[in-house]
Amino acid sequence: MDLFSNEKTILKLPNAELIYISNFYNTEKANHYFEVLKNTIKWQQDDITIFGKTYKQPRLTALYADNNKPYSYSNIVMKPHRFTEELLTIKSDIESEVQHKFTSVLLNLYRNGNDSNGWHADNEKALGSNPVIASVSFGATRPFHFKHRTIKDERHKIPLEHGSLLLMKDEMQHFWLHQIAKTKTVIDERINLTFRTLI
Repeated sequence: MDLFSNEKTILKLPNAELIYISNFYNTEKANHYFEVLKNTIKWQQDDITIFGKTYKQPRLTALYADNNKPYSYSNIVMKPHRFTEELLTIKSDIESEVQHKFTSVLLNLYRNGNDSNGWHADNEKALGSNPVIASVSFGATRPFHFKHRTIKDERHKIPLEHGSLLLMKDEMQHFWLHQIAKTKTVIDERINLTFRTLI
């Protein structure tokens, strides 16, 4: 099922609520943030071990926060850098929109269609029981796939556009999985920021 919004869509699904704002930032502002983030963020490429084999993660990542709390996922431990001025501004914009305070942001740089993020949930204990996660995208549009763990017919995708904001709420991280899949289509770079609150 395809879910698309010209402006703002609220999706109430089993065990989840999503809010998608396609034009959270206009093109000029989104272009500015893409260039600044690409050139100033301290990007890294960690190793990830799957079924006993170690690979380079298929994307670049970075962690920024207002504290020194590390963030762990898939046996990777990331230590945060301090928020930059631009990240603080984006965080403030999102917090004003969604009325929720965030303490850290995980950034992903997808360099081309080979870069991806497999099926997973942001359900680490450090995020609390029902985490609120705000996802901002700059650059090329990539489809965000998500599926319910037990209800087979509940499979959806949203094209995450340049300057868009996606908010994930309620029990989504416990009952749903999501991914950014690989594609053979020639596609430009994309930067994604997922703001979260570490407890």
